[in-house]
Amino acid sequence: MQQAAGADDSRTRILDAAEKLFYERGVQAVGMDALRTEAGVSLKRLYGCFPSKDDLVAAYLGRRDTRWRADLATYVTERAVTPEDRLPALFDWLHAWFAAPGFRGCAFINSFGELGASSDGVTRIARHHKLALHAYLADLVRDLRIDDPARLAGQLVLLIDGAITTAALTGNPAAALDARTAAGVLVAAAH
Repeated sequence: MQQAAGADDSRTRILDAAEKLFYERGVQAVGMDALRTEAGVSLKRLYGCFPSKDDLVAAYLGRRDTRWRADLATYVTERAVTPEDRLPALFDWLHAWFAAPGFRGCAFINSFGELGASSDGVTRIARHHKLALHAYLADLVRDLRIDDPARLAGQLVLLIDGAITTAALTGNPAAALDARTAAGVLVAAAH
């Protein structure tokens, strides 16, 4: 039992290190030795938890997807009193994320840009993340009595990805506020 707890603790430390280093520097720039050092585990333990770097990248992205979407949904749920409040709350959350220290854009777009052509796993996980975001957005706008919630959700995903990329490239979190304004125009046009 204690050995399993130690393995779980090591796995968590390794994933924490991967999230920090992969997001800061990029997946290809970070070697397994740097991950081992950051996590404070032996190379044997690292490979015992994650037999390959591909396995670690998949676990990192899977955990990031779960956390990112949960954080977003919690924020929106806590702040939106009416269905009309949901999208503005979403863009407020993006603004806060863009302004946070260490913001480097979308981990899924970044990883796909680095590895998508050579990694079916990264492509699959990045696609899953974007499809899950699309489904979440379709649910958010459904109560607004929009003619085509799926179409509007697709437009909003494009808007969100553009805002994330713009904020990462320019260092200006106001991209979220501009996207919030544009989302209002899209919603009004969708009625």
